[in-house]
Amino acid sequence: MAQRYVRVQNLEGQIYYGLLQLSLKVQLLDAPPWLQGQLTDLTLEPDSYQILAPCAPSKIVAVGKNYAAHAAEMETEVPPEPLIFLKPPTSVIASLQEIQYPHQSQRVDYEGELALVIGDRAADCTPEEAQMKIWGYTIANDVTARDLQRKDGQWTRAKSFDTFCPLGPWIVRELSPGARLQTFLNESSTPVQSASIDQMVFSPDFLVSYISKVMTLLPGDVVLTGTPFGVGPLKIGDRVRVEIEGIGRLENTVVARN
Repeated sequence: MAQRYVRVQNLEGQIYYGLLQLSLKVQLLDAPPWLQGQLTDLTLEPDSYQILAPCAPSKIVAVGKNYAAHAAEMETEVPPEPLIFLKPPTSVIASLQEIQYPHQSQRVDYEGELALVIGDRAADCTPEEAQMKIWGYTIANDVTARDLQRKDGQWTRAKSFDTFCPLGPWIVRELSPGARLQTFLNESSTPVQSASIDQMVFSPDFLVSYISKVMTLLPGDVVLTGTPFGVGPLKIGDRVRVEIEGIGRLENTVVARN
């Protein structure tokens, strides 16, 4: 099994990065791993921490319509170059935390995605350089208020509600190019989304290069690489699970926003 890098909070509220062991103990690092964090002699027992989102990005840069079949289901063409937008850091939640269904929307959709975690400052990179800036991989759900996206004509409000970026549960360094992404709802064993990540129109290194020519990416930033065919609505009480081979599963329940 690949090493699983986590970000955790102990019972006293202190936040650490670490390596999750098979025993579920966490061996702590002295800094974020992409900032050359080294393993320490300190460990946390399984009942003494909470897993957080695996990084705390300054920004989340997301990519729209990066799978041809998804572009078709949205009744649009595949864009000639990456279609990028931002999600705020305040939208990030961890696996097992709750997605809050906002009062302003009548249609909130799941969008399972592969997420890239940036490990080094990236500005004006070539694709070859960009590949070296990708520190690792995790799972994301680009939750979207679909009715507001269509109403507004631009995507900021629809993509930016608090809790609209579940992320995690951990980061791995390596990933098979043909890893399968699948999204499941509730108890169903039949996925509502299922695609190989190599079906992306624009590859991860190309995306990071393209974005870096627009804005500087910083260590710990996150790039969402787009969702495959099969997006659909969530309702209050649903449990949505996104799985990527070689990483794990990201699971969240939908609740009404207070």
